[in-house]
Amino acid sequence: MDPILLLEKQHIRQDLENFKPGDLVRVYTKSLEGGRERLQVFEGTVIAIKGSGVNRSFTVRKISYGVGVEKVFPLYSPIIDRVEVVRKGKVRRAKLYYLRTKIGKEARIKEARIKETGVNE
Repeated sequence: MDPILLLEKQHIRQDLENFKPGDLVRVYTKSLEGGRERLQVFEGTVIAIKGSGVNRSFTVRKISYGVGVEKVFPLYSPIIDRVEVVRKGKVRRAKLYYLRTKIGKEARIKEARIKETGVNE
């Protein structure tokens, strides 16, 4: 096997929750202030996932005080503590860049229904 792929495989984390574009996520990042380390939360909608392997990154968008804010996070960065999925979204595209032009109710994404696998009685 390629030595670069072996090295990349060591750095891929298995503890991150699966998410996709359209999901509302809460990203906990570690930030150093002075000598102390604390967790900082960025909550928003995933509008894009790019790359593969160790180079995978995702873009999260939120509206803060009426202004759209986007952040790109490297998925396997040691700065990311965890990614929590708040709500699953139902979308039909991989890149949701059209949300940049939408405001208010226009920018809403439908919630995906979870299929229950129960036995019919």
